[in-house]
Amino acid sequence: MRTLPHLFNKNRDWAEHVEDNMPGFFNALAEQQHPEYLWIGCSDSRVPANEIVGLLPGELFVHRNVANVVVHTDINCLSVIQYAVDILKIKHIIVCGHYGCGGVRAAIDNQSHGLIDNWLRHIQEIRRSHHKQLSPICQHEHKVDRLCELNVMRQALNVGQTTIVQDAWRRAQPLEVHAWIYGISDGLIKDLGLTFANADELQRQEAAFAALQLS
Repeated sequence: MRTLPHLFNKNRDWAEHVEDNMPGFFNALAEQQHPEYLWIGCSDSRVPANEIVGLLPGELFVHRNVANVVVHTDINCLSVIQYAVDILKIKHIIVCGHYGCGGVRAAIDNQSHGLIDNWLRHIQEIRRSHHKQLSPICQHEHKVDRLCELNVMRQALNVGQTTIVQDAWRRAQPLEVHAWIYGISDGLIKDLGLTFANADELQRQEAAFAALQLS
């Protein structure tokens, strides 16, 4: 017996709608994918990557995890980046977090949630290193949102430090990394002003981010 029949029904309706509006879309999609973008975002169900940037299936390669963290020991994330850069030849890597992120909130509240606490230690380290900037923020929600921004920026810099991206730049492959954040309350994306397309630009952005720790 098929379970969750309402989801199968919704899938059929969606597929029919797409095919009615773009005849032959799925046949063409099945042949190959040529996305220009890799999206590294949060697993939060309120942040559907394709939809919020208005892209169709096949136009956005996606990796998501709790709080959009990029660490050099995460073989899953690194494999996605490597495939996107080396095989798909994407031109942009977008790290996009969102305001009110539950993972960031858990990291800042120091509450125990079990296994995930080990994952959130990466964000807690960002919180500690930016203590001078965060501590004067009185409203808790504002503090959470600022840490959301800092987390996105740190993770984008981590992307640039990977051997995958560094190797791509060495062979002169066009590749830019961007730090964005999404507002669930208004549906809008904000550019955090951290973008780099080569090792020199990465170094300057690293220095600027480090300076934020002293502000």
